[in-house]
Amino acid sequence: MFGHIARRYDWFDHVASLGNDFVWRPRALWDLDRFRARESPRTILDAGCGTGDLTRLAAHHYPRARVVGVDFTRAMLTVAGRRRDPTIDRRVAFGEASVLALPFRPGTFDLAMSAFVARNLPRLPDAFAELRRVIAPGGALLTLEITEPTGVRARAAFHRYFDDVVPALGALVGSAGPYRYLPESLRHLPDRAGMLALLRAAGFDRVEARPQSMGIVTAYLAGPAADA
Repeated sequence: MFGHIARRYDWFDHVASLGNDFVWRPRALWDLDRFRARESPRTILDAGCGTGDLTRLAAHHYPRARVVGVDFTRAMLTVAGRRRDPTIDRRVAFGEASVLALPFRPGTFDLAMSAFVARNLPRLPDAFAELRRVIAPGGALLTLEITEPTGVRARAAFHRYFDDVVPALGALVGSAGPYRYLPESLRHLPDRAGMLALLRAAGFDRVEARPQSMGIVTAYLAGPAADA
C-alpha cells in the first residue's frame, strides 16, 4: 500500500494537512528539546522514516548528530535516497528495516523518533519495547501522531474531514484506497492516556503528551531512567 503512494506521499500530506505538517514536525522537535534538557544528541534513529522528511529535519535541527532513517517500504526509501542535501548528506543514512525488529544493538541511539507511524503498527507494545531497547541510557523517544481533538465541535469536524474529505482527495490523485485506510487506522490507535500507558509498560519512566493544533496531532515524549 505505501509503495503504491510513495511518489505522491509528501505532496498529498501537505495538501491533506492544509500545510500544517510543515509546522507539526518542527514543533515536536522543540517540545523534545524542552523535554530532554540535555546536551545535543550524537546518534538519532527515525523509525518508519518514509520519504525522510523527519530524518532530514532532525539532521538540520541537530547539526552534530548522525541520523539513520529506517522503513520497511523500499519504494519510500528510494524516494528518500533521491533527495539530496549537501549540507547534511554525509550525516544521514537510510536502510530497510521493520520497527518491530530493528537491526541495532541495545543503546545505540541517543534519540529515537517517528512521525505518523504508530497507527500503522500491528503490535504497538512490541514496537515501543523495541524502540526502548535501542535507546541509550538517558536518551528519549518522540512519537508524533494524528489524534482526536478533545473539544466536541472540533472532534466532529475532525471525523468529517478524515472520514470523507481525505479519501475524496485521494481519489482525485488515483489513490483512494490507501487514504480510506487512514480513518480506520486512527480508530485502532489508543487515546492519549492509552498511548502513555503503553510507553510506561515498555520501560519509559517519564512520559508526556503535547497536543498541537487543538489536539489534531500529539507529540508523545518518553525517557528511560538515566541509569537503566
